Amino acid sequence: MSDIKKVVLAYSGGLDTSVIVRWLQDTYNCEVVTFTADLGQGEEVEPARAKAQALGVKEIYIEDLREEFVRDYVYPMFRANTIYEGEYLLGTSIARPLIAKRLVEIANETGADAISHGATGKGNDQVRFEMGAYALKPGVKVIAPWREWDLTSRETLMAYCEERNIPVDFAKGKKKSPYSMDANLLHISYEGGILEDPWAEAEEDMWRWSVAPEQAPDQPTYLELTYRKGDIVAINGEEMSPATVLAYLNKIGGENGVGRLDIVENRFVGMKSRGCYETPGGTIMLKAHRAIESITLDREAAHLKDELMPRYAKVIYNGFWWSEERKMLQQMIDYSQRNVNGDVRVKLYKGAVSVVGRRSEDSLFDESIATFEDDAGSYNQKDAEGFIKLNALRMRIAASKGRNLLDD
Repeated sequence: MSDIKKVVLAYSGGLDTSVIVRWLQDTYNCEVVTFTADLGQGEEVEPARAKAQALGVKEIYIEDLREEFVRDYVYPMFRANTIYEGEYLLGTSIARPLIAKRLVEIANETGADAISHGATGKGNDQVRFEMGAYALKPGVKVIAPWREWDLTSRETLMAYCEERNIPVDFAKGKKKSPYSMDANLLHISYEGGILEDPWAEAEEDMWRWSVAPEQAPDQPTYLELTYRKGDIVAINGEEMSPATVLAYLNKIGGENGVGRLDIVENRFVGMKSRGCYETPGGTIMLKAHRAIESITLDREAAHLKDELMPRYAKVIYNGFWWSEERKMLQQMIDYSQRNVNGDVRVKLYKGAVSVVGRRSEDSLFDESIATFEDDAGSYNQKDAEGFIKLNALRMRIAASKGRNLLDD
């Protein structure tokens, strides 16, 4: 007899999680609470309510978390200019801590004994969901059906639906995408299908958010982004909320062919995985944020941030958002942003994002010193001689002792 009486399930309303609802009911003889998060995935989430009701679910949570997602997760991440392995903008990774937080909160609200998710035993998301849940509720019970059941393919899932009269609206007569996709307001990802061959080029009709760069408009699009403490607060002079900023940049970026990625990443479960990503808004944000930092951050502060960034990216990718080290890193990053204020002008053209202007009242750029014209004595060029000799001293000593680096 299971001691699990109630489970909160992260529920999309799709095939996998619909099967999981009935499987939890059958296997654990428990009540299921469903939680569907609107993170800006671009699809209507309300139909999940009817699907859950048809499966006998009484407690149904459907929540619009777009503003919280961008304000409290995406924006803090972009203050660090975060990318994983030099390319990936962490669109999937950064959404999981918020979902884990709400799963735990709903479990507390409803008196549930456990939480559940539809992540497979091969992927990263199982780790991110569960690490977050354990950090926020140490004694929580986690049920991961893909690690327990014997349903190993779409065909077996469909057979399970048919045997138990589970309503799935795409069960018959509807073509399913060959890709495994995840979408939120920051990105959409594609895996599986032809992408499992790393030599094969992605099919053009796979992409949903962006046009091909060669099909983008022949005239560039200019945007002026206004920053306050490292976050975009206005575009072209119009103040916007964080979610509105990202949605707008996704639209404009996608129309200009910006934000496509095709990468092979190293999953921390031990395998390499090829994925394609569309992150139009995030691509623009990353480029523009570095531009405003270039004139407002002290040199060594900027370099320290660059050194911290790969560690911060790995923390997010590996599911440690709710950890002491992430909070420590975040406090350092946020402190660096107190003077990151001003405007950046970017040009979007056929897949490229170019910075064409930056200005700030907190700028450390001094034209009177940097000029190639007469600087009126602002900079004494003779000072460079002592600087060079002092920095070369150790190498001169080594060379005088016969240490010839050309022979190494």
